[in-house]
Amino acid sequence: MTDERWTTTEEIAAARERLEDAIEGYERPAAYAVGLTVDGDAAAEEVFPRVDRGENFLPAVVLASVCGHVRGTATYLLDEQRLQEAIDLLSPAEACTAYDHPNLAVWRQVRAEAADRPGAHVVAVFLGDLQPSPTERRYERLLREAAAG
Repeated sequence: MTDERWTTTEEIAAARERLEDAIEGYERPAAYAVGLTVDGDAAAEEVFPRVDRGENFLPAVVLASVCGHVRGTATYLLDEQRLQEAIDLLSPAEACTAYDHPNLAVWRQVRAEAADRPGAHVVAVFLGDLQPSPTERRYERLLREAAAG
């Protein structure tokens, strides 16, 4: 946990820029989400409580930092420690009351639900673009469907 606080939109923009610059070759995703899955099939709306498409790039780069994501389409399994790291990295943004911080709320909700559900897995999914691909994996396809809908 950090004592850092970003109280203005300018401080949030500066933090986002600093994090983006720290990842060599980083490209913003077309869409991204954190999802909760339980062994078995689920529809996109059951996996991803929130989908960001072309917006909210501070949470995107925070997730990318934790996952090691640079660009393109990819899925990452988040254990409890990495999800908590993402929450901790994003939490200084709560000091800025100009935004509602929905991603932070969803990440905390997902963390709590994952802890209470046996067989639950948390995934972070990034889409480099919104075009379907024959090589995309299950959660990438589900995120693409959710982003389109």
